[in-house]
Amino acid sequence: MKWGDENIRYVFTPMERWLPLFLESIGYSAWERIFERPEGYPYYHWLHTLDGEGRFELYGDVFRLTRGKGVLLAPLTPHSYYPVSDRWATIYLTFGGSAAPAILESLGMNTTVFYEEGDDHSFDELFHDLLLRIKRSPSHSDIEVSSDLYHFLVRLRKFGMMNDSPSLSQYYRRLAPILKWMEQHLADNIGLAEMAEYANMGIHGLHELFQQAFGMSPYSYFLQMRLREAKRIMLQHPDKALREVAEQTGFNDVSHFVATFRKKEGITPGKYRELHLNAEQKEGMREKKS
Repeated sequence: MKWGDENIRYVFTPMERWLPLFLESIGYSAWERIFERPEGYPYYHWLHTLDGEGRFELYGDVFRLTRGKGVLLAPLTPHSYYPVSDRWATIYLTFGGSAAPAILESLGMNTTVFYEEGDDHSFDELFHDLLLRIKRSPSHSDIEVSSDLYHFLVRLRKFGMMNDSPSLSQYYRRLAPILKWMEQHLADNIGLAEMAEYANMGIHGLHELFQQAFGMSPYSYFLQMRLREAKRIMLQHPDKALREVAEQTGFNDVSHFVATFRKKEGITPGKYRELHLNAEQKEGMREKKS
């Protein structure tokens, strides 16, 4: 993808800043300059190298930003950066919003993190799509820009290799066979030992892999799969007894199923089915009237 020799920059007005997530600026620097910010920048700041090489100084350490590498800075983080090659071309965006910390926290991105492109995706393509949509928009105050920013961050988290760790998409590919196997054994009495044996790895290694990919243990993820299947069965077969649902989804007995469901969902299985079936009946009545 060719970016050219001219800088591109959009700066957004305070009108957009009532949004829970907003862009403050976005752009492309064909020839990146020297920046020294001893007090940091007031917004989250993402900087990524398209071509050449720069140096990024953070808390006394120096990091190389070569092609395909970038950094996501938390607000007010002291830093500086400068080119070390004849030309250092970068893309960047700055953003904030009342929901930004919570969104980044949920994505595991709420601290200063260095990223590198994975083999399966290119950051400049993500960025180019976002920049193109903004350019085509008749007004920079469109709420769609906030939505585009959110999707950009999610894709950055999914495809970016954080601090030299594999990207989420790479974790998913590694876990795909074990997830399919777990799906096929929801009703069976299996635990971590059986999962690790099938995955041909140690229990600790499997636990770390699930933590990196999903933020939970393998057994917690397996439990979520069982509950999801239980919901599907209850709604598709409203007359099926809870005892049968529990048996089909690997719970020891009805009381264990009800207690686990209530703990995770906040209501009992019976109440869950009642609420959803009532909602479907009301929707059907509205469709008949219309």
